[in-house]
Amino acid sequence: MNPPLPYSFQRYLAAKKSVDDRALNREVAAELARRVFMGQSEVPLRILEVGCGIGVTLERLVERGILFNGAYTGIDLERANIVEAEPRLERFAAARKADLTWKDGGFILSGQNLKVRGAFEAIDLFDFIHREQGRRVWDLLLAHAFLDLTPLSAALPGMLSLLKKRGTFCFTLNFDGATIFQPALELDEQIEALYHGIMDARRVDGQPTGGSRTGRQLFGHLQAAGATVLAAGPSDWVVFPGEDGYPQDEAYFLHFIIHTIHQALLGRPDLAPDRFQAWVEERRRQVERRKLVYIAHQLDFLGYI
Repeated sequence: MNPPLPYSFQRYLAAKKSVDDRALNREVAAELARRVFMGQSEVPLRILEVGCGIGVTLERLVERGILFNGAYTGIDLERANIVEAEPRLERFAAARKADLTWKDGGFILSGQNLKVRGAFEAIDLFDFIHREQGRRVWDLLLAHAFLDLTPLSAALPGMLSLLKKRGTFCFTLNFDGATIFQPALELDEQIEALYHGIMDARRVDGQPTGGSRTGRQLFGHLQAAGATVLAAGPSDWVVFPGEDGYPQDEAYFLHFIIHTIHQALLGRPDLAPDRFQAWVEERRRQVERRKLVYIAHQLDFLGYI
């Protein structure tokens, strides 16, 4: 079959929203709501999201009623994500019949019992930490499907330093060592091991990132940073076809996952190219035939510093 070209990372981020919605740990989400809900009645909740992507987490907080009076800052290294976040927020406001105005590089999202001021910024995390330390603090720190991409031992203390005393952090969808496709194919175990090895070999400025076992390692990293974990639990992606096929744009999500693995392992001398290509093509066919099931193991964390 022909792949769904062109591949778009921003479309992937949008397509995985429904996957993430199902995956997020309910205990962690409930504890988040309890910790941040009451204070907003008096003053805006100051929220910092690192790796904000196209702004999906902001939407989710509003949709779930967790955020209604806030001051939101969303940062992401990729300018293309920030560029997409702004028109996406306009569509979100229109769908909710909310007012959205842009002023001085930021936005005001308002409606019945809703007022959120905020801004998106394309900036490197470490540059942001260096700029803001000692200048501003936030009540809530968010990182969604992000920490496996950054050097944990270097980034986490700096991130947490931007929280006020006893401020809340919520780190969701931290990958933790399982990539599963069903029905099983002969190369699955080798491909999983090689793909996880790519994650573990990833470096940012010479430092190792969280890698393929970020989830379980976060317990130790948070303890070392002086943080207290109040709630933690699994947030696994589980994507499967229903009676009408895959919901929303989740078929594209699956194609993008297959594409990502293909690009990561293409040309590996320890992976026979013809057999690998056959694996990729069979997985693509399974998506089109509504036969592929995909599972990824992840963990959510919530606590304070």
